[in-house]
Amino acid sequence: MTPADLVEIELIKRLKYRYMRCLDQKLWDEMALTLAPDAVASYSAGKYEFHGRDDILEFFRESMGSPSFLSSHRVHHPEIDLTGPTTATGTWALEDVVVDASRDFGLRGAAFYTDDYVKLDGDWRIRRTAYKRTYEEVWKRSAPAPQVLTASWWETGGRSRLPLPESVARLLKS
Repeated sequence: MTPADLVEIELIKRLKYRYMRCLDQKLWDEMALTLAPDAVASYSAGKYEFHGRDDILEFFRESMGSPSFLSSHRVHHPEIDLTGPTTATGTWALEDVVVDASRDFGLRGAAFYTDDYVKLDGDWRIRRTAYKRTYEEVWKRSAPAPQVLTASWWETGGRSRLPLPESVARLLKS
C-alpha cells in the first residue's frame, strides 16, 4: 500500500461519514453528491431496495423527512480495499438510534454495511450500499416496557420484521 492509496482510502472514509451526516441532518441535496447516479441501495438485508440516486433520495425524504423523525447513524471500523484506480469496496460497522415522536416509536440497532465505490470526475461516490442487521429492537416510547427484537443476523437473516409505513410501501411498489 502506498501513501497515495492511504489518501484515497481517507477520501472514501470522508465520503461515508458525509453520507451519514447528511442522512441524520436531512441534507438531501448534499447527500445526492455522495451517490453515483446509478447507485443501488439495499437496506435491512434487502427488505428495502432502491435503484438510482433519485429513488434512494426519495425513500429518505419520505421515510425520514419529518421533523419528528430523529436519527443517529454512526459508522466505524472501516475495512476499505482499493480494487482499481477508480473502484473500491468497503465494510463498515453501523450503530443507529431512531426516535419517531409522531409515531411514539424508538429503534436501536447495529448492522454491517458493504459498499462499492467509484471515482467519477475525480470524486469518490457510493455506487452500491447495503446493510444486514446484527440486531434491531424497537419500543413504544410512551410505554416503558421491554424492547421488541425485530431483526437478528442469525434469526431473521438480518432482515427487519418492522411493518412499512404506507408512504414507503407505495415507493417500493412503484
